[in-house]
Amino acid sequence: MYLFFQNGGASLFWAIFPLVLIFLIFYLIVILPQKRQQRELIQMIESLKINDEVITSGGIIGKIKEIRDSSFIIVSADKSFIEIGKNAVIAKRENQK
Repeated sequence: MYLFFQNGGASLFWAIFPLVLIFLIFYLIVILPQKRQQRELIQMIESLKINDEVITSGGIIGKIKEIRDSSFIIVSADKSFIEIGKNAVIAKRENQK
């Protein structure tokens, strides 16, 4: 232990530096884009309105008929009304023409 302190703090810096560098690269490549994608998804869900077509995480495609606090009522077939949670929406379907 005495020899460790005698060499100075520079060796400790070079021992920790690679770990900090790896964490920084991981943060920039993984965490930051994921936060951005989550923020865009929340904005998209908040901007949805009646008659928008959505795609759910289960693969159901439907048109919004009613908006509630934490859910949507969608129509998936002619008379098939389904209540889904807002967090189940993964995308807004653009009009197919």
